[in-house]
Amino acid sequence: MRFAKAVLLAAVCVPALFTIATAEPQDLSARIENDQLVVTVADKLFTCYKFSHDQKYPYFWPVNGPRSNQTVTTETSEPYPHHHSLFFGCDRVNGGNYWQDANARGQILSQTPQIVRESGRRIVFTDRCLWKQPDKDPILEDRRWIAISAPSEDIRIIDIHISLLPLVDVQILKTNHSLFAARVVPELSVASGGTLINAEGQTTEKGTFAAASPWCDYSGARDGITEGLAIFQSPANRWFPAKWFTRDYGFFSPTPMYWLENDKLDLAAGERLGLTYRVIVHAGNHITADIPGRWTEYVDWTKQMTERRQNQNRNNAPQ
Repeated sequence: MRFAKAVLLAAVCVPALFTIATAEPQDLSARIENDQLVVTVADKLFTCYKFSHDQKYPYFWPVNGPRSNQTVTTETSEPYPHHHSLFFGCDRVNGGNYWQDANARGQILSQTPQIVRESGRRIVFTDRCLWKQPDKDPILEDRRWIAISAPSEDIRIIDIHISLLPLVDVQILKTNHSLFAARVVPELSVASGGTLINAEGQTTEKGTFAAASPWCDYSGARDGITEGLAIFQSPANRWFPAKWFTRDYGFFSPTPMYWLENDKLDLAAGERLGLTYRVIVHAGNHITADIPGRWTEYVDWTKQMTERRQNQNRNNAPQ
């Protein structure tokens, strides 16, 4: 009920001044250049999925706003320069660190992305990544399915599904350095006058930290242009809605690992853990971008995808 109330409150707030861009879906393309997969929207750079083995983990950067064509995320900045834009990682995994610190403590190594759909109204690629320390066998494998679309000039969507497969028994200890996260540029942060808000209408680090919510949105103005980024958690995710670790300097992450029961999570070898997210990069703030309405659309979409998978499984089941 509290989620529904938040949606209704935001829906009645009609923006008075905002130039509405065309709702015509945009064409995208994807190509691999050296150690990055480059995605363009309407022939303009949108994002790069960077996967060099010199990195701690693969990540997206830049993530360009639809109006400014400047990145809304920071590749690295103080404090905590190990936050790389839009990324997935985890600390305290079998004693290793797949989030920060030296690469010797652990890396998530891409085995090179594979483009499934390279152009059109949606591009799709997959990646297989190994979690390992140098000269040691990997402890985890993750499989990533990523789809990117642009339903209008003012909206970019990144859908991400990550399936974690422990190759040995894995224990993750309580940590705030965990799973999916974003770090916006300083100009969009609360510290610089930006807005951090969740589905219940709670704002800033004070209101959103440790709050369980299906989504959070960060937005702010830079050079007279307002843009932002929202993260949705799939209702199918374990722990949904996970609590958020948020910071006014521009970091936010739905991270159940900081609030684990008994302060640890045990995954047996072969025990899969699937996590799904949607990122919306948008012009305007959460109201003008209708983030509550897009959340409702996302819930409907996830239901359709779940039903489709269930039907496929039934059709493929032995008779």
